[in-house]
Amino acid sequence: MILLYLIVILLVGAFLAWIAGKRNPLWSRVISLAALSIDLVLTMSFSFQPLAPEYKWLADIKLDWISEFGISLHLALDGLSLLLLLLTFFLGILAVIISWKEINSKVGFFHFNLLLIMAGIVGVFLSLDLFLFYFFWELMLVPMYFLIGIWGHENKTAASYKFFLYTQAGGLLMFISILALYFIHGRSTGLYTFDYLQLLGTEMSSSTGMFIMLGFLAAFLVKLPVVPLHNWLPDAHTEAPTAGSLILAALLLKTGAYGLLRFIIPLFPSAAVIFAPIGMLLGIIGILYGAKLAFAQVDLKRLVAYTSVSHMGFVILGVFSFNELAYQGVVMQMLAHGISTGALFIMVGQLSGRLHTRDLRKMGGLWEQAPVMGTMGLIFSMASLGLPGLGNFIAELLILIGAFKSSILMSCLASLGLIAATIYSLRILQKVFYGNKNKNWDMNDLTIRERIVSASLVIVIVVLGLFPQPVFNAAKPAILKTLEAQKEKTIPFTESSKDKSSTNNIFFFHRSN
Repeated sequence: MILLYLIVILLVGAFLAWIAGKRNPLWSRVISLAALSIDLVLTMSFSFQPLAPEYKWLADIKLDWISEFGISLHLALDGLSLLLLLLTFFLGILAVIISWKEINSKVGFFHFNLLLIMAGIVGVFLSLDLFLFYFFWELMLVPMYFLIGIWGHENKTAASYKFFLYTQAGGLLMFISILALYFIHGRSTGLYTFDYLQLLGTEMSSSTGMFIMLGFLAAFLVKLPVVPLHNWLPDAHTEAPTAGSLILAALLLKTGAYGLLRFIIPLFPSAAVIFAPIGMLLGIIGILYGAKLAFAQVDLKRLVAYTSVSHMGFVILGVFSFNELAYQGVVMQMLAHGISTGALFIMVGQLSGRLHTRDLRKMGGLWEQAPVMGTMGLIFSMASLGLPGLGNFIAELLILIGAFKSSILMSCLASLGLIAATIYSLRILQKVFYGNKNKNWDMNDLTIRERIVSASLVIVIVVLGLFPQPVFNAAKPAILKTLEAQKEKTIPFTESSKDKSSTNNIFFFHRSN
């Protein structure tokens, strides 16, 4: 029942924070912090379970909901979900802390929406009923719309509309695909169900599988986001409050990556293999195009937003490489990007609150006045460019090695993204903390509260870089299970099982043994 409690605590906390905020804003902040802290402790209890040699769920609960239509409250947790839940609750706590002074209007309603988003994210990472999964997927949408539209910046209304329309359109296409899968499975087996474990291996033609998979892909690629479905992201990031940008970059984007690993590959293995060359190409375009646009920005927050487009390109490249190394890199990228880019958005919020501008042309030479903030900015910029010893380096290295096994050409092109990341990351440091002063700003360095937040993020990104093995151990069973499902349902389409000499093909091949 702990899995159900994780969601219920957030939902109850959301309503309590809203009600209490009308009396005293401090109460809503404390309630939010308490709810997320309790969930973090409960989730950490699963990390002490010994790893089994074979794949199994760490926790699994299934309760009848609408049994007439095969809908159930089916929640389950494995190593992949566990890692993402730990990231969710950790960053959720930081989102409350960084909003402590920033949000001063409608505080109760703000924390209501914040916890409601968290409940939706947790539900997405735990749901094994596709109807329930769609419910939580949509639950994330509305409170984030309010978060941007009410507490955002100058162009918040347009940004919130764009975010809503893009994600809602993708979600509706996914819902159509869920219904199609439901009816196809029911007609072929006589069992109409939305249960993920029952739907695995549903027999369908290749063309039908491709069309249904594309519906799922629409939702996941919009949320990831992948070029050219990324247009909502820069505006949403730029106009959102700091906590909203943190949740968007560090958590909501990861629901798209999680969907690719959990649903696309296991449910549609044959269609995924056919789509793989296109998927990898989209990843390369995202890596290079996102980096180019990041370098061209003069708004610091918009610059950091485009780095997410570039970094998430590595995720889709790794997902369609179909090997364990790439998948381990994808999981590490989800965690490391959440920490490093989330930290950069927090830093942008700290700068904007002090300078009341995000224009890089007005900054420069701030290290002298804020050396602690400069040090933190240096660390997180180095993480973003993939400096060895930090988590992003491990992630992108594994993805490139894994992609090399599937396509030498694509891996080589993707490696150019590391050079581009170095350029835009160093530009951040040069324009903000080094160089000539463009104005004599009167600003203070980080406060104790801000130092605690930044230090905690530094510790996590360094631990991920120096001690990645616990992450690999936790994710490995789920990764191997995903690869097993893919291999059982597909055959190589350019490599013969009898001819291993063709494995040096510079284009695409996918191993089935």
